[in-house]
Amino acid sequence: MATKTIMVTGGSGLVGKAIQWVVEQEANQDEKWVFLSSKDADLRDAESTKKIFEEVKPTHVIHLAAKVGGLFLNMKEKVGMYRENAMINDNVMECSRVYNVEKLVSCLSTCIFPDKTAYPIDETMIHNGAPHTSNEGYAMAKRMIDTLNRCYKDQYGCNFTAVIPTNIYGPHDNYNLQDSHVLPGLTHKCYLAKQKNEPLTVLGSGTPLRQFIYSRDLARLMLWVLRNYNETDPIILSVGEEEEISIKEAVHSIVDAMGFKNELVFDTSKADGQFKKTASNAKLKKLHPDFKFTPYKEAIKETVDWFVENYGTCRK
Repeated sequence: MATKTIMVTGGSGLVGKAIQWVVEQEANQDEKWVFLSSKDADLRDAESTKKIFEEVKPTHVIHLAAKVGGLFLNMKEKVGMYRENAMINDNVMECSRVYNVEKLVSCLSTCIFPDKTAYPIDETMIHNGAPHTSNEGYAMAKRMIDTLNRCYKDQYGCNFTAVIPTNIYGPHDNYNLQDSHVLPGLTHKCYLAKQKNEPLTVLGSGTPLRQFIYSRDLARLMLWVLRNYNETDPIILSVGEEEEISIKEAVHSIVDAMGFKNELVFDTSKADGQFKKTASNAKLKKLHPDFKFTPYKEAIKETVDWFVENYGTCRK
């Protein structure tokens, strides 16, 4: 008999689907899991959010729901990215308080960190300066979750915390060519270029550096946070600094996994975004030293194979 009801907002997205996959492998009898999609509730709306909390009666919440997009969408819709995310977060956090949720774990992003900073960045540096201008709307809405986690703890004693993953990839991503993140966008472009027997054009120079985390590894770590991590302050969930790779290297890994043999062109007239956002996973390694990440090339191969197999039905 389940004693915990864990509600996952944004349950049909990249990380939600990965958590679902991990939960199915584990089959923990003590936990009942409810994965919400935008069809179940409009979390921008206070009444709709209250209704779903009353219906599900969660004891725990993993909050993944957000309006998200890649570099170019963030640059184009700064106000929308701020307002929609601020509304979603406010409603989920306040309902978690009102309905006595035992623990709320929200998902942030490394884009919340200051643009001008020392590297590697760690959990203590979030509020040390302004985020990069390219996505400041989204970044500030996400940053406020960290502030409010402490405020809810101080005023109401709420057990709210947050995780900060680096760049996530894996099955069930958004592969839309206009507003996806870097790896799914490149995967889709590579697939189309292979189908049409054309060169693959990559926007930007390929020089920026990123740490990528496989969605299923992130899902395992988020379950560990839910069950074992007891601080209000956030925790970075990432591979180590030594695993950071360039966008160019990431492109080559996708090209290899896809078996793409044509010409590769980098369009250097297009924006690169932040050059690097190297994050330290020292806190994670100290608290969970035995965790093993899936090797990058193995995870990319699994992800590309999933995309090819599900091309007809995946988000694009």
